[in-house]
Amino acid sequence: MSLPAIEVSNLFDVAGKSAVIVGATGAFGKVVCATLGRAGARLTITAGSGEHLATLVAELVAEGIDAVAVARRPNTEADCDAIVGAAIETYGAIDILVVASGTNDVAAIETMPPERFRRVMLANVEGAWLIARAAGAAMIAQGTGGKVVFTSSARGKLGHPAGYSAYCTSKSAVDGMTRALGCEWGRHGITVNAIAPTVFRSPLTAWMFADDDHARSVRAGFLARVPVGRLGEPEDLAGPLLFLCSRASDFHTGHVVYPDGGYTAG
Repeated sequence: MSLPAIEVSNLFDVAGKSAVIVGATGAFGKVVCATLGRAGARLTITAGSGEHLATLVAELVAEGIDAVAVARRPNTEADCDAIVGAAIETYGAIDILVVASGTNDVAAIETMPPERFRRVMLANVEGAWLIARAAGAAMIAQGTGGKVVFTSSARGKLGHPAGYSAYCTSKSAVDGMTRALGCEWGRHGITVNAIAPTVFRSPLTAWMFADDDHARSVRAGFLARVPVGRLGEPEDLAGPLLFLCSRASDFHTGHVVYPDGGYTAG
């Protein structure tokens, strides 16, 4: 019996693809920019800070990466239309959307004002829904399929005792949206998945990697639940991301992928 005809030479190829990255200046957003940009994708990067975006674009262009910036957050339909429109105007299409933006607000539920809960839901859920709506409509009109990747978290699956009622709820909603849109857009050749990391090295988590008594204590308690026995590094997210943005994942939709060293498996 002969081997199956599987073409692997360009299975993870995203060269020339037009990718919109929302929340590009955040820790995960920069991982996305580096991964897709160095793989040859053409980037439309967005964030609320024009200054930080300009710095990031300059860094990307210095590496030979094709990138343009749109200083908007996906807060309204007009914002999202402008973001998607910029990608199409610059590169002729939108092939990939990665929603890397989000926020957290830690407080016990009995002391958290409803408006703070709503801010988390707006940033993590409604914004993702709005930009996916705009990008999905454009992908459907193009008729050539597409890739949508949301950012979830291990906390979409697991609770947390330290006042994460807003964050956990929002990420669970992202997981549900991933499944719903995966079902809804499958017939258009658009795959929708989420990447859900746990702690990985970033400016926000740098303290957890430090060599002091507090960091070692916190790290030891956390790593007791991580089968591979270490914290995550940015490159640990690059492989799953490239998979979800390339034709390698054409039959993979509505799923949440956990690059977490086995944390959510236990």
